[in-house]
Order: sequence, then structure tokens, then C-alpha cells
Amino acid sequence: MENIKYAIEGILFAAGEPVKAAKLAVVLDTDINAVRNAVTDLKAEYNLNRRGFNIIDINDGYQICSRPEYYAYIQEILGEQRNQPLSNAAMEALAIIAYKQPITRGMIEKIRGVNSDGCVNRLYERGLIDECGRLDAPGRPILYKTTDTFLRCFGLSSPQELPEIDFNNLGLSAMNDVHPDQISVDDLAADEFNSAGSDSSAESSRTASGNGSAAETGGISENVSSGEISAADDTAQAENENNCEEK
Repeated sequence: MENIKYAIEGILFAAGEPVKAAKLAVVLDTDINAVRNAVTDLKAEYNLNRRGFNIIDINDGYQICSRPEYYAYIQEILGEQRNQPLSNAAMEALAIIAYKQPITRGMIEKIRGVNSDGCVNRLYERGLIDECGRLDAPGRPILYKTTDTFLRCFGLSSPQELPEIDFNNLGLSAMNDVHPDQISVDDLAADEFNSAGSDSSAESSRTASGNGSAAETGGISENVSSGEISAADDTAQAENENNCEEK
């Protein structure tokens, strides 16, 4: 069809979310290369005229968004819209999922060393991660992956654009040891048996909440670190020793 690039422009504007190039090709009765060329022309046109919006690439798809340099003006009209920032624990869990996806809750906890129910629930409620099937292992644990929302928030076109990290130099060698294709069935049987109940309870809480209350009720665990647990154990041991001496 003629003026295919403006048809794409209209579709992306109306959609308000990423649209796959393959889907655009089907709707417009053309091939993917024609879609890509049309989008490239639109981007060049927007950049040349310094238009108020641009097209970004997300997971083999496209989305229209406003230009960062005009954010101040948009903010004046719409007001500053802020979501509650993610905690350090949630960001830690998100980084693990991004680099090791697809990954189960039990694998996340194996790497972090602490319960991650609250972190995973909050990331799910924010739309940063989503379920992508179940692992073929005892308990059939849920697998998680990052979403298009995650890519848009971090300015990435695909997970492959994540910067490379040498986990060994950072003292995070466990990140290299845990992967769905590498973890043993024995490890899964131990880890997932403990977290199988949390997966089902998380599903129930998400269904019942409707407005994200599951993330709030599950968030308590985000504030518990391994250091705090260790300190509590040391205190209890010292009290027991003092009681023995008094006796």
C-alpha cells in the first residue's frame, strides 16, 4: 500500500504499546523488510524535524514515545507522575532475572541467599517480569522473564543489549552456577520443594488483590538480609551461653 510509513505511524500512535514488526507486516499486507525500512524513514523524519516524539525498538517491535528533551514541558502539563521506587532487594532480584532468564523463584533465592517472595511479587505487579512457563522438574516451578516494560524503562531494545558483567570479579560466582539448563535435579528437588508453596500462594494473592496489595503483603521479606539473620543467631547463642554460666 502507499504511504505505508504513515499507516505504521497511526497504528503505533493508537496502540500505545509495542507492536511487533511481523504483526505490522501482516496487517499492512507487506513484508517485514518493508516495515523496517518505513520505520527507519519515520525515525529519520522525526530526527530531522526534531519532532516531539520518536520510535523506539523493543523486542522486534516498535513503540512511539515522547522525546526526553521535551520531558520538562510534558511534566508541566501532566504533572510529575512517580511510582514508588523499587527497593535495593527488588532491584537485586530484577538484575538476577534479567541476566539469568528464564529463571525460577528458587534459583533466585539460591543466588541471593534469602527469601525473595516479596521481591518477585512486586516486580510482577509492576509489570517488569512475567511468567513464561514452568520448568520440567519436580514441582513444576514457574519460570520468570523480563517484559517489554522492563526494556522500555531501561532503554533497551532486547535483553541481549544488557552490558556484560564478570560475576567472578564481583564475587558473584553463584550467578554463573545457576541456570535452568545447568542446575541439577537434586538441587531443584531441595530448592523448589521449599518454594513450591510460595508460588501457589503468590498466585492466589495476586488474584485476590486486584490492586497490587500482594506486593505490599509480600514485601516484608525484602527488608531481611542475611547479615540481619546472622546477627540474630549470634545474639541468641550468646544469651544461651550466659544462661549456662549462671546455672
